[in-house]
Amino acid sequence: MDGPLKDLLVVDLTRVLVGPYCTMILSDLGARVIKIEAPETGDDSRKFGPFVKEYSAYFMSLNRGKESIALNLKNENDKTIFEKILSKADILVENFKPGTLEKWGLGWKQVSKKFPKLIYASASGFGQTGPLKELPAYDMVVQGMGGLMSVTGQPNSEPTRVGTSIGDITAGLFTAIGINAALFDRQKTGKGMYIDVSMLDCQIAILENAIARYLSKNEIPKPMGSRHPSIAPFEAFKTKDSHIIIAAGNDKLFEKLCVALELNDLLNNKDYSTNSLRSEHMDNLKKLLENKLVTKNTKDWVYILEKLKIPCGPIFNIKEAVENPQIEARNMIVKSFHKVIGDFKLAGNPIKMSSYKDEKTRGDIPDLDEHREKILKEFN
Repeated sequence: MDGPLKDLLVVDLTRVLVGPYCTMILSDLGARVIKIEAPETGDDSRKFGPFVKEYSAYFMSLNRGKESIALNLKNENDKTIFEKILSKADILVENFKPGTLEKWGLGWKQVSKKFPKLIYASASGFGQTGPLKELPAYDMVVQGMGGLMSVTGQPNSEPTRVGTSIGDITAGLFTAIGINAALFDRQKTGKGMYIDVSMLDCQIAILENAIARYLSKNEIPKPMGSRHPSIAPFEAFKTKDSHIIIAAGNDKLFEKLCVALELNDLLNNKDYSTNSLRSEHMDNLKKLLENKLVTKNTKDWVYILEKLKIPCGPIFNIKEAVENPQIEARNMIVKSFHKVIGDFKLAGNPIKMSSYKDEKTRGDIPDLDEHREKILKEFN
């Protein structure tokens, strides 16, 4: 694809989600990505469901537009091939357990001596330092250890995982950010850089209000369902047929909301005169708002509130979210091609850039070792 990273070569030594998500972002921004996979088995996620004609939709959704070659990096001949590719590369991304590539002679210190301009990014569960560095981790492990699960779910509910693999995805995003910053730095210094991203670190980094409350007030936040801990009204409310999200994030919006709901008496109630007071009395305020909201369907309330520019919305299931006309207008469902399945729909790139067209199609989905001959010929 055309993009700001065009003509950059990424060597992708990653599997499952953290690394492939990162390199997919780089690919969508124009970089060429050569995916190095284990012989015979390939990326672990090739065996993850759901499956379409025996091919993993999970794998396909993360590895569009990449080239695949199978190499055993413990084998000297394959290692030689790998280093030939690496000699032309700008970026290496890996998510092995810390210390693994060092054992194979391919750690940062070893590789950077040969290729000083290479940007080398490592994403792992706990990072390259600290007492937990050698332990494996999956998304749910870091969601738990990072505190995220302790503030997710309904009050007094069992531990609840966020509904997407946010531990992996945030690490993939932060790795891509680090790589792009390193590319800018290389323009100034001419030197490569090592990037160390920990999934657990990334969970701490996104705790937002929860970590602010603890570090400033020594309060330990608990699950609050859909409610915001310090803004009110800012949660899901019952309507006649379902729920509506209302996010009245300031006094002006609250005034508009009261007018829209014909609850003008609330404007004269001292308990609701400021955001802080509304937060303190949110249980009572919610009852008053819902007494009105249950008189109409969600669709009707959304129409009324949107006209007044009050932030609101329905709670869509995945089908409704994907088929939302706004999503279509933003080109957020694109397609890629697989030689057996044919066209395959997947999520688009949310980064829209004025200098580059946001194409409706992405690069093809690779079979394991599909590009061996091409790559060997090029990097001979």
